[in-house]
Amino acid sequence: MDKTFILTDTNTLQYCWPLLSNDPAYTDAHVITIPASDEAKNLDTLTYVWQQLQDHGATRHSLLINLGGGMVTDLGGFAAATFKRGMKFINIPTTLLAMVDAGIGGKTGINFGGLKNEIGAFAEPEDTIIDTRMLRTLDRENLLSGYAEMIKHALLASSAMLADILTFDILNPDYERLDTMIRQSADVKKHIVEQDPLEKNLRKALNLGHTIGHAIESLSIKRGHVMLHGYAVAHGLVAALYMSAVAKGFPTETMRQVVTYIREHYGRPAITCDDYPELLQFMQHDKKNTADGINFTLLAGIGQPLINQQESDETILEALDFLREG
Repeated sequence: MDKTFILTDTNTLQYCWPLLSNDPAYTDAHVITIPASDEAKNLDTLTYVWQQLQDHGATRHSLLINLGGGMVTDLGGFAAATFKRGMKFINIPTTLLAMVDAGIGGKTGINFGGLKNEIGAFAEPEDTIIDTRMLRTLDRENLLSGYAEMIKHALLASSAMLADILTFDILNPDYERLDTMIRQSADVKKHIVEQDPLEKNLRKALNLGHTIGHAIESLSIKRGHVMLHGYAVAHGLVAALYMSAVAKGFPTETMRQVVTYIREHYGRPAITCDDYPELLQFMQHDKKNTADGINFTLLAGIGQPLINQQESDETILEALDFLREG
């Protein structure tokens, strides 16, 4: 390894970089800073990172350390995977969302043409370092955003894990207990990814809640009122659990418990029935789709994911009605 680069956004430069900057390992590192928002996860920002790497003499033997949330780890990982046909990178996730989701699993990329993560590559980091000190810099909304992915992982894992998630006070967290829960949640994703790194089969289970969630998120980006990813996933989980209960026999009482928790903490999305055609159009662009139509991940029960499920437009619209009105 010849040179070290640190990728931050304007927030992590201010709040998180000071926690690491005195470490001798980073003395000669060059810091690259990009804007702090998912709107910046685009080709222009990616080009800027490539240009900074080139201007400061990065080679394929250099190391890029991505210090930030999912936007930074996604974009930074893609920049590293493509610069000089691939340089090594490490993720130090600074948000709960990145610690349990974006920083793990080797998915990298940028948004393009109004669609989430439309351009990207599978590229594994050399390491992912979880430092829960970073969580103390987060506001309520970003804590909840990450917690939505932990709800999803619990639904894919076990009733005991789900019970822990639904009873833990994430808004006034016991950080020691949260540290353990983060590791358990990250292990759920890691275990699935290890079995199917390129998302040919089992890894699609991790898309639970994401088909409709990504559509809602893409609509919010298009309208200039960007919704945090985890909030979109939480809303997507409500719709997915409704379809699972109606079509796949998922226990109604469990669905109600999770839906009640999500509505209390995440509210309801600001969508109307007039938005349905546009949301369906976004779903039709989803990368998980096949020629057969829109693919959903649903559940037969807790820990029983069903991948590549196609539902009728009528059922999808019913799920959107349930999401809006209950």
